[in-house]
Amino acid sequence: MNDSIIENQMGHTRRYFFQRSGLGIGAAALGSLMGQRTQAGMGLQGFPQFAASAKRVIYLFQSGAPSQHDLFDYKPELDRWFDKDLPDSIRQGQRLTTMTSGQDRFPIAPTRYQFKQHGQSRAWISELMPHLPEVADELCFIKSMHTEQINHDPAITFFQTGFQLAGRPSLGSWVSYGLGSENKDLPGFIVMVSRGTGRPNCQPLYDRLWGAGMLPSRYQGVKFLSVGDPVLYLSNPDGIDRETRRRQLDDLSLLNGHRSNQVGDPEISTRIAQYELAYRMQMSVPELTDTSDEPDHILDMYGPNVRTRGTYANNCLLARRLAERDVRFIQLYHMGWDQHFTLPKQIAGQCSDTDQPTTALIKDLKQRGLLDDTLVIWSGEFGRTAYCQGKLTRENYGRDHHPRCFTNWMAGGGVRPGITYGATDDYSYNIVENPVHVNDLNATILHTLGIDHKHLSVKFQGLDLKLTGVEEAHPVKDILL
Repeated sequence: MNDSIIENQMGHTRRYFFQRSGLGIGAAALGSLMGQRTQAGMGLQGFPQFAASAKRVIYLFQSGAPSQHDLFDYKPELDRWFDKDLPDSIRQGQRLTTMTSGQDRFPIAPTRYQFKQHGQSRAWISELMPHLPEVADELCFIKSMHTEQINHDPAITFFQTGFQLAGRPSLGSWVSYGLGSENKDLPGFIVMVSRGTGRPNCQPLYDRLWGAGMLPSRYQGVKFLSVGDPVLYLSNPDGIDRETRRRQLDDLSLLNGHRSNQVGDPEISTRIAQYELAYRMQMSVPELTDTSDEPDHILDMYGPNVRTRGTYANNCLLARRLAERDVRFIQLYHMGWDQHFTLPKQIAGQCSDTDQPTTALIKDLKQRGLLDDTLVIWSGEFGRTAYCQGKLTRENYGRDHHPRCFTNWMAGGGVRPGITYGATDDYSYNIVENPVHVNDLNATILHTLGIDHKHLSVKFQGLDLKLTGVEEAHPVKDILL
């Protein structure tokens, strides 16, 4: 018997049950399907499972893979290796992309940028980021990140969902599912996307990256737009006032409620809840996105692009305003870090976009007392090679994808400030100390929110699916307070 026939029979069985079971039993069953929610807007019963150090997350995802060589993982020894071939003993026959696997040689490209140590932590930061040293002692650098994925789409998908193929819930969706929302007038998971000046025509991003997968769709990320209404269909159509909209929603809710009683589909409950949330957002979102109440000294701190909607700077300011309003998961994607051939020109543009706003966000959260319980993450999907892709000169070079090691950082939310964790070899090609896998990072994020990653799961197609997959993953306890 094929799947469509089985599903059809199951649908008839469900309809028969709910039609004859009455509202009480039907509602109870629907509650079970929704994962034993404690009350509207709240998470699963028993979550958080232990005392959380973070109440919310701001994830600054740098799409395209920033070069650790030119930003954070200082390797001065490479200067004497300029234009010499990467030793086979270092490469060890490791997988290459099709973009460089055909090269006759792999010449070493040392960074052209100066590095200095900053703060009491003595963190190494490139001159490309002149503002970030102001918060160096708030940051926890992880220099030993690694992943199996070597191309952008599967790597970003893996970072965001724990699986390299599309269709699984994103990290923000898992968090919203487990913990719910603390603000009834805004979504629990909000996404903002900006396009970098380094490489404007860059790798695309797809809405599935913040999708809910097999979870109810109410847990997917809500994307804020840079033109028109901040959220699609937020405004009423011409000729419809707010009172008329309210009557429409009340009637629609009655119809959906009757249908939910009949078939017990959790998505109908989601639809009712999302219509109501959209109605409330007609008031909350315009107030949120109107930054005219921000004093000039705050706007100046975020840099010259903060007043331009859709920029990374404006999104960072909105992230702080969302954190103030207790939005649970705030995801920023900044595109343009995929720098294969003219890296110095392109990476300078990306850092100009992001350095000052990122620094301002950390400072702004701290001065408002929000950094202690807000976890901030800065990361790309993998790193960049020590060898050059394309023509190499002292002034210009490119770097290919490198999943074996890369650097990201975290701040606030119970993470130890002012430390560097993990280390790479002299070529930033292999990890030599304290490797951290993507699943370990995600387990750590969940741990700061009071969630044991092994216990946040959903049954699907005979499996207990988790963000961190089926292999061993562990929170990195050494970086936590």
